[in-house]
Amino acid sequence: MGLRCHRLPRPPASKEELDADVREAIQDLYKTSAARQGSGRQSAGMLVFPRIIKGGFIIGGEYGEGALLIDQKTVGYYNIGSASIGFQLGVQKKSVVILFMTPDALAKFRASEGWKAGVDGSVAIATLGVGEAIDSETAKKPIIGFVFSNKGLMYNLTLEGSKITRMDK
Repeated sequence: MGLRCHRLPRPPASKEELDADVREAIQDLYKTSAARQGSGRQSAGMLVFPRIIKGGFIIGGEYGEGALLIDQKTVGYYNIGSASIGFQLGVQKKSVVILFMTPDALAKFRASEGWKAGVDGSVAIATLGVGEAIDSETAKKPIIGFVFSNKGLMYNLTLEGSKITRMDK
């Protein structure tokens, strides 16, 4: 028996494919909790990365492409990436939605050349409490992140150190 090579899913090739993947990721997020849908509707902007692939063997990295939506309309395309060193082995696919809850947080993000989570803005990762409500401290934050559909050998619920950059599509 030989080693099996697994092909990683590729980022969408066109903006039409990416737009379709973004819509699907939003639907997946909303299916899991009505509280998440309410937060999405209250946000000033929503940055959606439907497919972020993370892989590593001692040295790791992750990459994904997404879109920024304001009033449910796409206003720009972005990529997210990070690198890491340390004990790690495996591949993980996840979806990430970042909600900018205030116009000021959204404006700072849009004005940046390359936005780094944890440096240019702190992202509060949402967890659901009793009755599927977002915990009250997280709900007060200007930027809230949701990480979902984790599959694979790695498990990491942080966006700290991830760099988000606007791209042309």
